[in-house]
Amino acid sequence: MHLYRTHSCGELRAADAGTEARLSGWVHSKRDHGGLLFLDLRDHYGLTQIVFAAGTEAFAAADRARPESVLTVTGQVVLREGGTVNPKLPTGEVELRAAAVAVQSAAEVLPIQVAGSEQFPEELRLRYRFIDLRRERIHRNMLLRAGVIASIRRRMIAQGFTEFQTPILTASSPEGARDFLVPARLHPGKFYALPQAPQQFKQLCMVAGFDRYFQIAPCFRDEASRADRSPGEFYQLDFEMSFVTQEDVFATLEPVMAGVFEEFGGGRAVSATPFPRIPYDTALLEYGTDKPDLRNPLKITDVTTQFAGSGFGLFARIAASGGVVRAIPAPGAASQPRSFFDKLNDWAREQGAGGLGYIVFEADGGKGPIARNLEPARTEAIREACGMRPGDAVFFAAGKREDAQKFSGTVRTRLGEELGLIERDAFRFCWITDFPMYELNEESGQIDFSHNPFSMPQGGMQALETQDPLTIKAFQYDIVCNGIELSSGAIRNHRPDIMIRAFEIAGYTAAEVEARFGGMLNAFRYGAPPHGGSAPGIDRIVMLLADEPNIREVILFPLNQQGEDLMMGAPAEVPPERLKELSLRVELPRK
Repeated sequence: MHLYRTHSCGELRAADAGTEARLSGWVHSKRDHGGLLFLDLRDHYGLTQIVFAAGTEAFAAADRARPESVLTVTGQVVLREGGTVNPKLPTGEVELRAAAVAVQSAAEVLPIQVAGSEQFPEELRLRYRFIDLRRERIHRNMLLRAGVIASIRRRMIAQGFTEFQTPILTASSPEGARDFLVPARLHPGKFYALPQAPQQFKQLCMVAGFDRYFQIAPCFRDEASRADRSPGEFYQLDFEMSFVTQEDVFATLEPVMAGVFEEFGGGRAVSATPFPRIPYDTALLEYGTDKPDLRNPLKITDVTTQFAGSGFGLFARIAASGGVVRAIPAPGAASQPRSFFDKLNDWAREQGAGGLGYIVFEADGGKGPIARNLEPARTEAIREACGMRPGDAVFFAAGKREDAQKFSGTVRTRLGEELGLIERDAFRFCWITDFPMYELNEESGQIDFSHNPFSMPQGGMQALETQDPLTIKAFQYDIVCNGIELSSGAIRNHRPDIMIRAFEIAGYTAAEVEARFGGMLNAFRYGAPPHGGSAPGIDRIVMLLADEPNIREVILFPLNQQGEDLMMGAPAEVPPERLKELSLRVELPRK
């Protein structure tokens, strides 16, 4: 018999009754029934009930063992009596009648409990993550993550992709976040950067002729934590393809995403392929965001012209000053009590808005404060523009374009929730396309890249030479699911002349471009294929599938919100002799 186990704790079945077995695992829970001690033994695979008879050495040893102690138990497999069968457990028809027990490791008093559903502070859970990971929900999330990665890898290989590993120690790159820097001991005063993404390397794989590259890539960004973003590091399905158009990239990724979500979605509905394509400008207009949640059927309408020069002075002035008025539909809201509208108005003020005006449509026309001050023909024009019927209502967001746009999206989400319109148990995907190549930096007033700096501008060199930079679109795209951005991607700029000009518009001299990206530029000068790709985030995919609101629940050993590893004590101070070896000196900020 094996020293530790003949079976796992999730393996024994009724057919094993009458045989001898040895199990090893953690003490999950104990129940003392006087003459008998029932102990649930747990391992990675499941849980088995062990029975210890009073007066035996095995009973005494098990009775002393605290929860989460590690035991090896040898005994006979017996059928449970009818009334004690547990149909919720795969091993629920049998139990192990203990004859001998060995304590492999005694546990101290636990800082957090594994059994049960008690909630504990996140900081405590992260400090004792190795215990937290034993809990059923978190353990299940990690297995889900592993399954998702294996499925993605299998699907990519089936489509002819080859997996490569790109460098971790590299040079700094303008990916939109701060780099983590690593001092180079052999090159005093110089630093490596941990890759924010394998962007340049995967493009170089295309130049090298590999045609279809992918990897489950670690990425490192020194940025703040959010519920859907882990500080420090994350993983993505990084892939790149040669001789492809934007549609080729979409057609490659869609079956991978749809297949994974169908495989692990637990029967929840998944968008049919091809996924909807929504231009960036349309997304901002109709959804108030470039990350629309398509489970919400509501679409926003621009009604600026209907209010321009109207009798409703507030909106008329906004329209005259270059602002916009957006209407958010509320189907069936006319039947809601007045308190429904008052509550939304109070909520809008809490969001920093002046309020939330509305029009209720009834058979004889529009009702409400706005309708009383608006010409009937204009009210009717608004109803027609929004596709409303008697019994429906519309709410309004007005102001500067960016402010009204954002607030209208927030109102759309709130109305979808309040009216019960959000589709449940579904994953709804879309592509956001035609992102602007550049944007205006509000702080500096300078033109910056708005997305990926290595993207091909629509119109190529001609667009860069003849168009206002802020009007240039790029072959850039995001894939979004349920309002969460899973990935950015682009058809890449593979022409050195176009790349240098694109960076010049963003304030980089040709010399700076050569200095920072000389490796890739030099490679492009020796024949580069048109290429493109994307990089869906593994953490966010698993977060959606696990229905977890916080990304740290699907990461094995996450940092806390301050970017600290409470379990391992990182970041930590470095001894002076080590700093000297690295030619570094620490100057702490003044308190």
